Amino acid sequence: MDLGIAGRTALVCGASKGLGYGSALALVKEGVNVVVVARGAEALQAAAAKLQAAASGGASVKAVAADITTPEGRAAAFAAHADYDIVVTNAGGPPPGDFREWDREAWLKAVEANMLTPIELIKATVDGMAARGFGRVVNITSSAVKAPIDILGLSNGARSGLTGFVAGVARSGLAAQGVTINNLLPGVFDTDRVRTMAAGTSKKTGQSVEAIHEARRKAIPARRFGTPEEFGAICAFLCSVHAAYMTGQNILADGGAYPGTF
Repeated sequence: MDLGIAGRTALVCGASKGLGYGSALALVKEGVNVVVVARGAEALQAAAAKLQAAASGGASVKAVAADITTPEGRAAAFAAHADYDIVVTNAGGPPPGDFREWDREAWLKAVEANMLTPIELIKATVDGMAARGFGRVVNITSSAVKAPIDILGLSNGARSGLTGFVAGVARSGLAAQGVTINNLLPGVFDTDRVRTMAAGTSKKTGQSVEAIHEARRKAIPARRFGTPEEFGAICAFLCSVHAAYMTGQNILADGGAYPGTF
């Protein structure tokens, strides 16, 4: 299927690895020019080289080593390209833990990264998208928005705030001007974050990391973790011309783990 977005330009955040990288990879394979942002310069440059090698139709890849959660980081991203057609917001999830141990600073950091930064990127781009008659924003959030996880309270709170904001703004006049805003909710994917959390659980419980992973796989109807590449394919579809009638939605990609009807 031709997604109809070749020649467009996308900003992809947190793109040096994991789901951000998977999303950038799917887009460059469709001929989309991408500006990839992440904090680690070395990992980002390595990722950008792989993305450029995979690019189709002469698509270009620019790497911006910056913290997108800061005004300076966002300024660097917009210095690389001013008028984005596609924005994929993505930030590493806040650490797990007991809510009793989180101070105000921990909450503010989580909200800044997982709610306010996506809102700032939306604010900076959607009017230009509307003026040009095309725009796609995909926020990578979490399946915990639908089924909260007790130890991920920082993520539950901050990402739910973004979800509420998107529910309103996506249904504003932007929808009639060709701009869609959707949230893509990953379940368990084979990423560094999943491995890090398993290592933490292993340290606390004495279980092996593999035993922890196996228990998690058994709880997923698909009986496996997702891959960044298949996540990226879903993201690219949401950015395509074929998804023009989808906006304000929360799309689960979790192998069937969420048990609810709605």
